[in-house]
Amino acid sequence: FHIRTQRNALPSLPPYRYSQVKEEDDTMARGPKKHLKRLNAPKHWNLGKMGGVFAPRPSQGPHKLRECLPICIVLRERLKYALTNKECMQICMERCVKIDGKVRTDHNFPAGFMDVIELEKSGDRFRLLFDTKGRFVLHRINREEAQYKLCRINKVYISQNKIPVAVTHDGRTLRYPDPDVKVNDCVKVDIATGKMSDIIKFELGCMVMLTRGRNAGRIGTLMHIERHDGSFSIVTVQDSKGNSFATRLGNVFAISSDNAPQITLPKGRGIKKTILQERAEAEARGEL
Repeated sequence: FHIRTQRNALPSLPPYRYSQVKEEDDTMARGPKKHLKRLNAPKHWNLGKMGGVFAPRPSQGPHKLRECLPICIVLRERLKYALTNKECMQICMERCVKIDGKVRTDHNFPAGFMDVIELEKSGDRFRLLFDTKGRFVLHRINREEAQYKLCRINKVYISQNKIPVAVTHDGRTLRYPDPDVKVNDCVKVDIATGKMSDIIKFELGCMVMLTRGRNAGRIGTLMHIERHDGSFSIVTVQDSKGNSFATRLGNVFAISSDNAPQITLPKGRGIKKTILQERAEAEARGEL
């Protein structure tokens, strides 16, 4: 029995202040958070530290808060189509922005890895990928490539009505998938219809891109899978320059069954350079 709940045990306060004495364990939250401080925003957004107190907080959506890029950051910080948050809002409300073929009027909508961003009025089409430093890069693509995207299979199960279902990394639910589809495989999804076509099996020798961890954005060939039941399985990847690195199985995204990727790759093709190589190249360009 909690001693603070007895009226006799309360400190000697006037009667009207008894209600103001809080329970010691009263730490209940008061609903969802609605703000995001700029210093607490993900580093890969590359927001300036002194550019204000707050950052745009992404809405709930298909990608996690710290693994997405809100539309307003794309329009204002990357493409420079807007100067202020209000202008981003106006661009979205004029139905100018499509993500994966759907018009999005929420300027805080979270776009994530592999999403196709389309701005019809300016003729821009981008796929969100990572550079070798783990930052989102807007990779420009043509009209044909904007018709599809790759999705990683996170879950396969039989639903309530005996319908086989596969769930992808961007929250899609694919009903009646190919029976060969397993967790960790990737499928090619047609954006207009939402139907899957090709399957990229997660197996030794496939080409993968890392989406999380300190090696995020690196691309290489899957060399080895080390299973640890009850813990994190570890995979070893080797890039085209012969550099090997290891990461968790959940950080790996298959992009091809062979050495011909199903999507065009961003600048650098996922080869991480050492700081000495970066310095030598900057000197050759005359930047140092």
